[in-house]
Amino acid sequence: MSIEFLLTTIIVVISPGAGVLYTLAAALSRGARASVVAAFGCTLGIVPHIAAAVTGLAALLHTSAIAFQVLKYLGVAYLLYMAWMTLKEHGALKIEAGAAPRSATQVVVSGILINILNPKLSIFFFAFLPQFVHPDQPGALAEMLELSAVFMLVTFVGFVAYGLCAAAVRSHILSRPRVLTWMRRTFAGAFAALGAKLAVDR
Repeated sequence: MSIEFLLTTIIVVISPGAGVLYTLAAALSRGARASVVAAFGCTLGIVPHIAAAVTGLAALLHTSAIAFQVLKYLGVAYLLYMAWMTLKEHGALKIEAGAAPRSATQVVVSGILINILNPKLSIFFFAFLPQFVHPDQPGALAEMLELSAVFMLVTFVGFVAYGLCAAAVRSHILSRPRVLTWMRRTFAGAFAALGAKLAVDR
């Protein structure tokens, strides 16, 4: 594993996206434990994309407009659903001190869906991983699997760091109703913007 791969991975992971947003929202709504569970779910959500890249199935999404569009609009619909639920103060993103706890399974499934319904991730890994693998040498598959494992580890650690930082200021936010209102609107708008961005991607 090269230092270039590690640095590139860190930059990609810390760039704000739907997974980071979901982890932050989980931290603010449910606390540190929920943020770790959300980060785990988001990390699991990239496993199918990595598997698709490693096996070459991502090429199908790259060449088949129908396959890409179907998966893309499922992702758009889910992001818009998250935006609506956030705005209406329901579900996983209800930021309230006395909110009833959600099961770890529910938080994980939501995190998985956010990433698994983003077809750009398959194409990203299909283009990203081979740049750091020597295909003409034996063990190329094992090397790609190793890089994939490192990427997942960095993703989990990075998302957990985001979540723990947000959980640290949770009490200050919960004590300010106006801040809560703007937080909900901001998260809802961010999810909607991510959905709109995904909708116009080709």
